[in-house]
Amino acid sequence: MKKIRTPRMETVHTDCRFFRGDTPCSFHKSEGIHCQDCSHYEPIDIRILLIKLGAVGDVIRTTPLLRRLWQEFPHAHITWLTHTPEVVPRRVDRVLLFDPAVLVYLLATNFDLLYNLDKDAEACAVAELVQAKQKYGFGLRHGYCYPLNSLAEHKFLTGLFDDLNRANRKSYPQEIFEICGFEFEGEKYVLDRPSRERQWTIVQPHPLIGLNTGCGERWKTRLWPDEYWIELAKKLQQAGMGVLFLGGAQEHEKNLRLSHASGGSYLGYFPLPEFIQLVDQCDLLVTAVTMALHVAIGLEKRVVLFNNIFNRYEFELYGLGEILEPAVECVGCYRQKCDIDCMQMIEPELVLQTVREILKM
Repeated sequence: MKKIRTPRMETVHTDCRFFRGDTPCSFHKSEGIHCQDCSHYEPIDIRILLIKLGAVGDVIRTTPLLRRLWQEFPHAHITWLTHTPEVVPRRVDRVLLFDPAVLVYLLATNFDLLYNLDKDAEACAVAELVQAKQKYGFGLRHGYCYPLNSLAEHKFLTGLFDDLNRANRKSYPQEIFEICGFEFEGEKYVLDRPSRERQWTIVQPHPLIGLNTGCGERWKTRLWPDEYWIELAKKLQQAGMGVLFLGGAQEHEKNLRLSHASGGSYLGYFPLPEFIQLVDQCDLLVTAVTMALHVAIGLEKRVVLFNNIFNRYEFELYGLGEILEPAVECVGCYRQKCDIDCMQMIEPELVLQTVREILKM
């Protein structure tokens, strides 16, 4: 029988990436080894807290920053605090769902670097309270969001003044990289494909065009007319392409109507992992600024993006598609309500032509 060396406290690698603290690590469970004899030891030399709570699309479009952090700090341990852990890449060492128990834990934990990229009061409060040697992004002053240093001033000011926001020519990835002290070099999204693949039955030809018909509850000024969706779906099918309507629970009845009127497929609405799989079945996505846009970019799908109320320069499409906007001077108005329905100026024939150009048909 092999003699087991009794481990001592000083031989326990508490700085190892695989150390769990209260339970055995995976290598002890699989191989029975102790720290002093372990060839899998990976010492951590820096601990990073990244705060980006959500919406889902915002979390996904923050993931390019991970590529730079992994490059700059290859032996770092990264913790991500969020409302939507299901879209944080599996490679992140610790993913924490924002709740009171987690906040207590964070208050008792020290970090070397803290990056808070959210302006929400609760995120800024966490950034102020958690102990870290260096902090970047946003904290609180007099109970309101305020930049922690000069690197965050540009993003802070464009959030206060619409005219500055409209004049901005930096993409969101470029802005968050600058906040963190880096220069954006085209780093792509990091989006894991779901581990369990569902078998989809989509009776449509390829290329399959996903039509994401919603725009969320907050910015209804982004809605494209229902009759335009129907017309586009018919034109796409006449051109030999397949059509799949996409959306969430609030688009369900609408998508049933659109599908019935146009002959396009609609399979229903699904939990986020399955929605990601469904988008992955498409060759191109037509959408307003929504979570689905960022899912498509993360999956490196072709996209046609409708934009009217935001600054077009905010969106990094990585050469995957085109942005279509109405021909009005007030594009980028950030209005939730408006007397002018400018989205009807983006006509289905233009969308069809753009799809053809992107797919080289």
